[in-house]
Amino acid sequence: MVSRFNVRVYGIWLKDNQVMVSDEIIGQRFITKFPGGGVEFGEGLIEALKREWQEELNVEIIVKEQFYVNDFFQISSFSSEDQVLSIYYFVEPIIFPDVVINNKPFAFTSQELKQVFRFIPISLISAQDFSLPIDKVVGEMLAKIR
Repeated sequence: MVSRFNVRVYGIWLKDNQVMVSDEIIGQRFITKFPGGGVEFGEGLIEALKREWQEELNVEIIVKEQFYVNDFFQISSFSSEDQVLSIYYFVEPIIFPDVVINNKPFAFTSQELKQVFRFIPISLISAQDFSLPIDKVVGEMLAKIR
C-alpha cells in the first residue's frame, strides 16, 4: 500500500547534441537514469539537485529551466510504499566534471565502482535507453526535440 511520497529531482545536461546519463548498480539491479536523486527533508528542489550533482559528479551546476514533472501515478521501483514524483531540469556544469565518462553502458572500471557516466546522442535516444518508468517518458520527450 502506498503511504508516502518520494520526491526526486534530475538534471538533463545537453552537450554537443548529446545527453549525459548515469549507469548505476542499485542493490543487484543495473539502472540507467539521469543524474540526480532524492530530495531530503528540509531541502528545496534546486538545492537538492545541486547537492545530488555535487555528490555524484563532484561538480557545481547552473540549474536552468524546468523540463518535466510526471503527472501520472508511479509507484517506486524500489519500494511499493512510495509514490514517486520526479522533476527534471536542464542543467549545465560550471566546469566539465572530473569523472570517468564511458562510451559503453555499465563500463565499470572496478568492482568497487557503482556509478559511471556516458553521453547518448540525442539523435539516437529513446525510452529503451532508460530503466525507470518516468525516465523513459523523459527520454521519449527528448527524442522529439532532436
